[in-house]
Amino acid sequence: MALQLALFSLGLLLLVAGGEALVRGASRLARGLGVSELVIGLTVVAFGTSLPELIVSLYAAATGSPGVAFGNVVGSNVANVGLLLGLTCLLRPLVVHSGMVLREIPLLVLVSLAALVLASDAAHSGSESVVDRGDGLVLLLFFSVFLYNTALDARRQRAGGAPVERGSETITARPEAAGGSAVLLVALGLAGLAGGGKLLVDAAVSMAESAGVPEVVIGATIVAVGTSLPELVTSLIAARKGQADIAIGNLVGSNLFNVAFILGTTAAIRPVVVPAGGAVDLLVMTGLALVLLPFARSHGGFSRREGAALLLGYAGYVLWQFWR
Repeated sequence: MALQLALFSLGLLLLVAGGEALVRGASRLARGLGVSELVIGLTVVAFGTSLPELIVSLYAAATGSPGVAFGNVVGSNVANVGLLLGLTCLLRPLVVHSGMVLREIPLLVLVSLAALVLASDAAHSGSESVVDRGDGLVLLLFFSVFLYNTALDARRQRAGGAPVERGSETITARPEAAGGSAVLLVALGLAGLAGGGKLLVDAAVSMAESAGVPEVVIGATIVAVGTSLPELVTSLIAARKGQADIAIGNLVGSNLFNVAFILGTTAAIRPVVVPAGGAVDLLVMTGLALVLLPFARSHGGFSRREGAALLLGYAGYVLWQFWR
């Protein structure tokens, strides 16, 4: 038990250090490249923190268990909005300064709705619900639209060193300031998050098993949240530093990446069978994405009250999972 506690502590330390390095590196990278922190949050940070989900899903598809990818993607997206965004807003309300995130949230809603329809074969044909290769290509098309629009925004921001938003202030980007230190910080941060997350989850599972906690409880709590730890730590640290664009961009970008790219790629490799109860999970995921629209437009961002509402919704979802 002493060794497990030591590994748990080391994992937590690596997570915090990795999150700090990633947020600092992302902020420097945004300044150096002449783009907003939201662009970096939606791309570099979001994709980097979603690597655990990508690795798990691709490995599952390659080994003949593509259904694991479905639970991984849907569960992570529900946790990202209900748990992660809820906790982040409780720590510090997130002000949405950029209109870009108000475009990406509707895209997330559209992608979630598309996944719900594509995975509803049983509802309209009576056959087994499957996200097949054609469905996967549709999701990848959505992802290409997201990347194209984000690239256009980045190009516009870089042109002429135009002012970009950073939190509550407007700064002038300096493209010439881009250097290896920002890239190194991002790389070290991602490595710390990946290594720390694995150590923490492995140690937590071992301690739970030693304490006689049922396997189903471990899977629905520690393992389910484990792959979302990089997003959680990064968003909490970004919120504490007042860098709301990185925090929001990380969560919205991660969810887009999970559904459009990870589920799309997995289905393109091998059709994904929707498990029993999967339609309800998709409904919850889509409902949480829809809730983001009024929340983001009210009071200029996400308040503590809205964070508490998201947490209550997530708690209800977890309780339903145990009941099911």
